[in-house]
Amino acid sequence: MTTMLKSYLCGTWMEGKGTPASLVNPTTEEVVAHATTEGLDFKAGLDYARAKGGNALREMNFAQRGEMLKAMSKVLHGAREELLDLATETTGNTRSDAKFDVDGATFTLGFYARLGRELGERSILLDGDEIALAKNPRFVGRHIYTPKLGVAVHINAFNFPAWGFAEKAAVALLAGMPVMTKPATSTAVLTVRMFEILAESGCLPDGAVSLISGSAGDVLDHLTTQDVLAFTGSSNTATMLRNNANLVANSVPINVEADSLNAAILGPDVDASSETYDLFLREVVRDMTQKAGQKCTAIRRIFVPADRIESVREDLCQELSRMPVGNPLTREVKVGPLATSNQLRDVKAGLSRLQESCKTVYGDGGRGDLVDIDHDRGFFLSPVLLQAERLDESVVHADEVFGPVATMLPYGGETAELCDGVMAGNGGLVSSVYSDDVPFVGEVLTQIAAGHGRLHLASAKIADASPGPGTVMPALLHGGPGRAGGGEELGGARSLPFYMQRTAVQGSRRVLQKILDIPKGD
Repeated sequence: MTTMLKSYLCGTWMEGKGTPASLVNPTTEEVVAHATTEGLDFKAGLDYARAKGGNALREMNFAQRGEMLKAMSKVLHGAREELLDLATETTGNTRSDAKFDVDGATFTLGFYARLGRELGERSILLDGDEIALAKNPRFVGRHIYTPKLGVAVHINAFNFPAWGFAEKAAVALLAGMPVMTKPATSTAVLTVRMFEILAESGCLPDGAVSLISGSAGDVLDHLTTQDVLAFTGSSNTATMLRNNANLVANSVPINVEADSLNAAILGPDVDASSETYDLFLREVVRDMTQKAGQKCTAIRRIFVPADRIESVREDLCQELSRMPVGNPLTREVKVGPLATSNQLRDVKAGLSRLQESCKTVYGDGGRGDLVDIDHDRGFFLSPVLLQAERLDESVVHADEVFGPVATMLPYGGETAELCDGVMAGNGGLVSSVYSDDVPFVGEVLTQIAAGHGRLHLASAKIADASPGPGTVMPALLHGGPGRAGGGEELGGARSLPFYMQRTAVQGSRRVLQKILDIPKGD
């Protein structure tokens, strides 16, 4: 019997009514679960989270919330094998891709647990130093952060059902806000199981976390000035959310992580026999194929010196040929299917647009020779590498194709021209520079930093340590301007203020020191 996914609201598992959506295995197209939220009272769920979860979290200090996150990480890690199996069986992930998602989730929870311990037994976050406000040295001001009194609503993308939930939840919970998570319905089976494990463990206060398994319904209509919304997904959906009448009327803070045409730049100094070149090939191919290219940080544009584009093309094609596509349950397979039929349709449509002005140099946009697949079902697309004739080929800079697809672009000797090409992406989450020429790297950095949330500066010195640009680091900011959504997530303590209110407090130095628990020497 196919599972009907339940939502977790008001501290209780609830099943929706009406006609459910079907969740299918992207490898076989067999239905693995159903989900619906029709008839569920989201207003009551939000009220419960504010009253129960919010009050409980605000009574805890940072160190205690850190211990809570540590417990979450530990209990989920204890179910690691079950979660990995579930990911490969229901979401089309290879085991390696499943590890990337599940281990990323527990690692991020652990990172913020350690941050909670470092922040210590205080519940108010200080922002900056004391400010003298008058000739009288006793009259001073401080800026502080305290938790908002609402709920952090998180709408997550389909590609990271584990990590997407954990990276947002870790920050909000540490800041002292309860969380209501709405995973993408198509891959929600994994997130639901994680919630079941957490609920069974008792490691969270009542009301601290809630789950929407299916449509978000009218949840946005019930958000207040004390609530926040964090969204990961398409820029079109982000625009719709930003224009929601209730969110506008109540000035509800929104953080968005959306499309991104991330770039990889091969420096003109990089020799084909160097460690840096090997790192470039390895990381470009990994980012094209990991999660079947369904990563917001995946490399979409590859900038190569014009006089080397043929040799680089041959090397990339050779590396791509070593990435078998097929049944994700088979050990040798490196690339599984796309997540849904709609995703496959959209990727093929985007690929067709690219092919109108770029030549295909690897792959043909089809399923390819699949490993351990003896049927014509499944949402498979073998990796595709294209090549543009010109750096300013507009279609390459206009649309993110969210699959195992990337385009090579040639550049000449002018660094400014190269950087203009990179910036034509109109805002990115991360771009990479592969070079051992420090002046070149510095020049590129100064010209493209304003268009990116993160820059990956790859060289021989870090070749043995680099996780690649596609790995989101919890200690560093994740987000980007323009097309990428204009938001910021993670970044250690930098991420907490989104879930807190900054307030200027002025008064007696002695009173502030006592209330805010500040040592007299500070």
